[in-house]
Amino acid sequence: MTGLDRRPAAATDATLPRGPLAGFAAGSLGMGVWVTVPGLLLLYFLTDVLAVGPWLAGLTLLLPKIADVLLHPWVGHRADVEQTRRGDRRRLLLLGCVLPVAFAALFAVPGGLTSAPAATWVAVFFIAGNLLFAAYQVPYLATPADLRIGYHERTRLMAFRMVVLTLGILVSGLLAPLLTGGDAATRSGYQRMGVVLAVGMLVAMLVGVAGIARLRGSAPVTTAPGHGGWRALRTALRDRQFRWLVAAYLAMSTTTHLVLAGVPYYAEYELRAPGLTTALVAAFVAPALLVTPAWLVVARRVGKQRALLGAQGAFAIGSLVLAVGRPAGLPVLIGAVAVLGVAFAGMQLLPFSMLPDVIRAATTSATGAGTYTGVWTATEATGAALGPYAYALCLTVGGFVASTAGESPVQPDAALAAVRYGFGLLPAAAMLAALLLQRRYTLDATARATS
Repeated sequence: MTGLDRRPAAATDATLPRGPLAGFAAGSLGMGVWVTVPGLLLLYFLTDVLAVGPWLAGLTLLLPKIADVLLHPWVGHRADVEQTRRGDRRRLLLLGCVLPVAFAALFAVPGGLTSAPAATWVAVFFIAGNLLFAAYQVPYLATPADLRIGYHERTRLMAFRMVVLTLGILVSGLLAPLLTGGDAATRSGYQRMGVVLAVGMLVAMLVGVAGIARLRGSAPVTTAPGHGGWRALRTALRDRQFRWLVAAYLAMSTTTHLVLAGVPYYAEYELRAPGLTTALVAAFVAPALLVTPAWLVVARRVGKQRALLGAQGAFAIGSLVLAVGRPAGLPVLIGAVAVLGVAFAGMQLLPFSMLPDVIRAATTSATGAGTYTGVWTATEATGAALGPYAYALCLTVGGFVASTAGESPVQPDAALAAVRYGFGLLPAAAMLAALLLQRRYTLDATARATS
């Protein structure tokens, strides 16, 4: 079949029951921990606990993503092969449930390691964790495209996922700094945090596997032919709509992970209150629990594309306020972070619900949903690395002084300026780029009219 999916409405407009939807969404609770905690704490853990210089710390987070870019599409191909041969992607999902082990090990750096050896330890387990995350996330995100459901039902499905993902991000983002010891974080505190959150991850991910099986049993499921490899990858990358959506999402992912990486530094060196890290995370994430249903309503009224452009613009404006720093006053800064949180909710819901729209509108059925989601998750992983790396480069240019836990070196004025502008101006510029790229995506009106 070519062009947009033109099957009868009865085949595409199934309404998914709430029980299976909730079970599916539960998997995002565990994934939220992996998405949030390394992005929030790992750069700070390297520079301020393990005495790794910011330049090397940035590379430690960036280089493992090279493997992700190459292997995530291959994981997507394997997911399509599993779907064709076995009728589901369950084996990959179960393999991904080993992720909590890698997460715990990531923060369990042996006591004698600092600087480059410590960075090597972190890099090894970061690579392992990213690959296990792909094994879970790729088949997980292929589920909406596998199901024969319509334009608005795909948004509803991803809204359930977004609410639970936000809960995972919020809970882990609040608990992680507290479990490490807060203002007096130690190595043992980071180890404790890793183990506690890993247990929660495992339970949530297993519930998600069961939920996906129930969801697939509640709606018709499509089956893509098992073509893959570079041929399938080329097919996906030649999809013009997919290219623009992926490019915009790369800029969005980079920006949001940059902000997460900068939160501990902004709280300690700009606001001069390390304890505000938890408050900033809450202000960034908590609004999503309230506004996700509102984004769903907005998307129904104006379409996903226009709603997403609005979210991107709001994020850029909020970032500019943060660049002002302390003179703006703490209430204004917390409010600006909350604006970022509202926009973040839209930027999580809308692109992920547009992805299955693109897949269903693909001009060929030779490439299955797994290949598309493999490229998508590789893009997300790249953004997760580029964001902290970009912030680390800002710190390096400013002459930021790394330290071990318990030390409080005096930072030069240039480093303090880098902390502030890297948290404000740089995200605003990156989000403006995302907005300009997103404007090139033109599928939404057609997808909305034909689903």
